[in-house]
Amino acid sequence: MATISSLGIGSGLDLNSLLDQLTDAENKKLTPISTEKASYQAKISAFGSLESALSKFQDAASALNDAATFQSVKSSTSGDSVTASATSDTPPGSYQINVTQRARASSVATLGVADDSENLGAGTVTFTLGNGDTLDVSVDQDNSSLADIRDAINEQNGGVRAALVNDGSDQPYRLVFSADNTGTDAAVTGVDLRAGLGGGLALDDATRIDARNAALTVNGIDIESQGNRVEDAIQGVTLNLTKNGESTLEITRDDGAIKGAVNDLVDGYNSLKKTLNSLSGYDLDSGTGGILLGNSTVRTVQSRLRDVLGGVAGDGDFTVLSDIGVTLQVDGTLEVDEDTLDGVTANQLGELTNFFTGGADGNGLAGKIDATLGKMLDDGGLLDNATEGLSETVDGLDREYQRTQERIDSTIARYRDQFSQLDSLITQMNSTSSYLTQQFDAMNAQLNGNS
Repeated sequence: MATISSLGIGSGLDLNSLLDQLTDAENKKLTPISTEKASYQAKISAFGSLESALSKFQDAASALNDAATFQSVKSSTSGDSVTASATSDTPPGSYQINVTQRARASSVATLGVADDSENLGAGTVTFTLGNGDTLDVSVDQDNSSLADIRDAINEQNGGVRAALVNDGSDQPYRLVFSADNTGTDAAVTGVDLRAGLGGGLALDDATRIDARNAALTVNGIDIESQGNRVEDAIQGVTLNLTKNGESTLEITRDDGAIKGAVNDLVDGYNSLKKTLNSLSGYDLDSGTGGILLGNSTVRTVQSRLRDVLGGVAGDGDFTVLSDIGVTLQVDGTLEVDEDTLDGVTANQLGELTNFFTGGADGNGLAGKIDATLGKMLDDGGLLDNATEGLSETVDGLDREYQRTQERIDSTIARYRDQFSQLDSLITQMNSTSSYLTQQFDAMNAQLNGNS
């Protein structure tokens, strides 16, 4: 049977249009699958938003579960001889600091030579450092100019740096050898320019600068440091010595940071509450519900949050959130009474710390919140199980979509083959009809001619 390359050419029928209509009708079988898949994907995305809000709340709870949060301090310095930074290990107090000497590094220069590119000959430069270490730098004949010697020293990274200086004289080029660090331990105490180097390189003792250590007093106590960065002269404080002179460092408890941590917890919960409302609430005005409305996992999350926030924590003066000025509002959000929290932070910091951290027992509110959220967010937890089930459903719908698509393709291919056969059959019938018509016409003409 002849093959028709384009449907309808032989028969004159609009078979391509008919096939397109049949294809559209078949493809509608995919629409419910795509719609159902999109709904499950939207739920997975919604759980992602919920997970993000829960994680933010957990971060705020974890901060309050750390006793260091309640030891926050801030520092202020008067005077310009030092700058300072403090950690939570620093006890509050006032410190009088007097810098009498800043640390410096040692250095010495060579006598000048006329040409910095002239090779001086093979040899070795040996440096002795204040801590007893030595550094040997070998120089070969073909690479023994001042620039070559400089590069060879610097490539060693052995505690000594070399630089080329031009002093503008008739023999202007000098090498300056400097210790990498300040202080006597890092000092370059000796430079041996051994035989070789053409005798053209020698030290200029007039340029020698001796290393020295920093010297300061803190509340009258003498302190010496190899560098101008002084750590733990005061517990938990790093001092940077900027000039000689006196300064006063004040370390005070940072009540603002402590209250900020409590407010972060409240803000994290309120943000979580807003997310839960948008995902699972119902809008009476529009008559629409959130994508997770009625979801059992969300109901479990809400129930566990109510239990942990409304429960008793610790066994001290504070046992519930309202004791420290955090109260539940009609709309389900939390609100901070700043005056109450100010008083608690200023006068009962130990009790506040115990309320959130639980002290030695570890039975504080922040720890309970953190543990509750961990069961929701950890691998294999509440949200992981929920999204895993949804993902498996999406995978199943993908497989169903693929099977349906294959069936549709097979059906359309069968339609196309049938239409092609129909087109060929009609073409043959038309051809036969035309032939027979011609024959009948010829017979009639012959009969009429004989009569």
